[in-house]
Amino acid sequence: MPIDTAELMRQVGKIRVFTSRLVDERLSGEYHSVFKGQGIEFDEVREYAAGDDVRSIDWNVTARMGHPFVKRFAEERELTVIFVVDISGSQCFGSGSRSKAEVAAEITCLLALSAIRNQDKVGLVLFSERIEKSIPPRKGRTAVMRLVREVLAAEETRRGTDIRAALRFLNNVQKRKAVVFLISDFMTSGYQRELRVTARKHDVICCPVSDPLEENLVDVGLIEIQDPESGELFLLDTSSQSVREHFRRQAAIHRSELSEMFKRCKMDAIFLSTERPFVDEVRRLFRQRQVRAGRG
Repeated sequence: MPIDTAELMRQVGKIRVFTSRLVDERLSGEYHSVFKGQGIEFDEVREYAAGDDVRSIDWNVTARMGHPFVKRFAEERELTVIFVVDISGSQCFGSGSRSKAEVAAEITCLLALSAIRNQDKVGLVLFSERIEKSIPPRKGRTAVMRLVREVLAAEETRRGTDIRAALRFLNNVQKRKAVVFLISDFMTSGYQRELRVTARKHDVICCPVSDPLEENLVDVGLIEIQDPESGELFLLDTSSQSVREHFRRQAAIHRSELSEMFKRCKMDAIFLSTERPFVDEVRRLFRQRQVRAGRG
């Protein structure tokens, strides 16, 4: 299906306005305190002042100038933030006003806007059963809007999901440590080992996206359903209590398994839904990381 450019830009603008307000009102200052730079770098030398740590004295400069000078260091602030976004067929689904792809675009915009306000770079990897597009990290609001536009424009993809291939690609192209947001419904398997490898190299935050209808089927009788990734059609008897219970149970198992996997890999997660706002989930993650940083 061809992309309606005007409608796409309307959606991009709507998301920009919505997320900009959230950043201003709800997340101002929190991002900087949660995501630290990659270390400490030399800034300058200055004259020694009472109370300075004598271990910071620059003896070479002191010898040349004839009186004490100290080295001053600053946090190496700039970060690279990469959004690895699933655009497989299942992301098109949404039983309410938003699809999973739209939620992915919104969370990408929110976090990317927070990043560029701290002068960080933002990049994007779009994947299905293959790498669909890769955008190198860049600074600026224009870079954020391009990321959002690309996520939305890819909504009609009808392919499967290969998280393992996406992570391998990321690890090959991103040599330096980055903050990585992996956004997907995680309806696939075989990627756990690659996820552990990526978590050792980067600061990975997983963002599973779900829809309430995937967890709680509504009784509407016998319906025909199409798998958005394979195109396969099948009949589903939603009037059957056992069928509805099976779906509910499988959804609960899926979420539990994801939670346990993230814990084993020692990575954070933001569980997202098409039916509810996500800013509180983002703030909860930020608070948890601040608490851990304080303890550490």
